[in-house]
Amino acid sequence: MSDISITATSVVAGAGARVEHGTAGTTITAGQWVYKDAATGRYLLADSNSATAAARVPRGIALNGGANGQPVAIALSGPVTIGGTLTAGVGYYLSDTPGGTCPVADVGSGEYATFLGMATSTTVLNIDIQASGVAL
Repeated sequence: MSDISITATSVVAGAGARVEHGTAGTTITAGQWVYKDAATGRYLLADSNSATAAARVPRGIALNGGANGQPVAIALSGPVTIGGTLTAGVGYYLSDTPGGTCPVADVGSGEYATFLGMATSTTVLNIDIQASGVAL
């Protein structure tokens, strides 16, 4: 398998999703996982095998796209239609592709396992981020 293919225009927070707003520190597309850089306070792309420890722990998923310096909305938890095809009941993890989402079966050697959430349908991911801090 590979990363979930996401249609950015279909990413929508569901009822009860917790959302915060901030500023992009790089080009971000809706549906990509981001972390908040401590030095700049801006959002950057999360990556499960990054050399930067903070990048391996996403804060949430971008609900809109933006270039460096533009405003972004980030879903931190709760239901989000992620604009891709999921398998209900499967756990999804941070990918080694910056900002990407992959099923548990695709988490590989050298990656830090970070659970993003459980698919509650073929389109909705219930975000509940849990970083293991452990490389496989």
